[in-house]
Amino acid sequence: MILLYVASDHLVAVTDGRTLRLDLTLDALFTAEDPAALLRQRLTGAAPAVLPAQPRAPLQSQEVWAAGVTYFRSMTARKEESKDAGGGTFYDRVYHADRPELFFKSTPHRVAAPGEPVRIRGDSKWNVPEPELTLAINSRGRIFGCTIGNDMSSRDIEGENPLYLPQAKVYDRSAALGPALLVTDTPLPPSTEIALEIRRAGEAVFSGVTTLSQIKRSFPSLAEFLFRDNSFPHGCYLMTGTGIVPPDTFTLRRGDEVRITIAPIGTLINSIA
Repeated sequence: MILLYVASDHLVAVTDGRTLRLDLTLDALFTAEDPAALLRQRLTGAAPAVLPAQPRAPLQSQEVWAAGVTYFRSMTARKEESKDAGGGTFYDRVYHADRPELFFKSTPHRVAAPGEPVRIRGDSKWNVPEPELTLAINSRGRIFGCTIGNDMSSRDIEGENPLYLPQAKVYDRSAALGPALLVTDTPLPPSTEIALEIRRAGEAVFSGVTTLSQIKRSFPSLAEFLFRDNSFPHGCYLMTGTGIVPPDTFTLRRGDEVRITIAPIGTLINSIA
């Protein structure tokens, strides 16, 4: 496994107890036929480096997409938030259907880096973070790694009408990625935990944990559906859905801190603006 951090003008790789500098772009990595092999080749003879004090989001030209209703908890939450709009049937149907829900989430300029604020919409009153394992997929549709993603969501807007999903999901700083990109030939085990903690004025106001074993769909299937009749010249990221949903009485406030942890990637920390 190789952890990649994005510094100002280079990548920093952590592997086998070594921290090394790589003069390699993420676009080159995402367009390589075998990104892991390219990394191993570039690591030979690489100079020592130090970790960036504040890493950037691990993307360059990659689009960010997302999958919805992949966990049972997500399905039940979506049904509840949209019950007045008839959501009790179509969220059941997509959860059990062969075809997943896939939607565009973000362009690079809308993505927050670790330590940067994510935003809640000014015209929304019910907002939550969605902690998600996020797949790194090269331009050929091959999954070669993963990172941590925060899929910010305006639940009241989505719940009012499912056709409002783009407005509930896509806006400036509606997503965050990081702190590192994990490149590995071996998928994370189903027992891998995703942990969410939301802090307000230094105190935890919500926390939750799920595992990858709770996701209904396989990652290769999600990637295959995403690449059907679609092209990603620079590769892409795919958020895989959330299994942690705060109670209906909870909404984010300005100044809250969202902490999402997935070992061995690390912890993605963002404040709310």
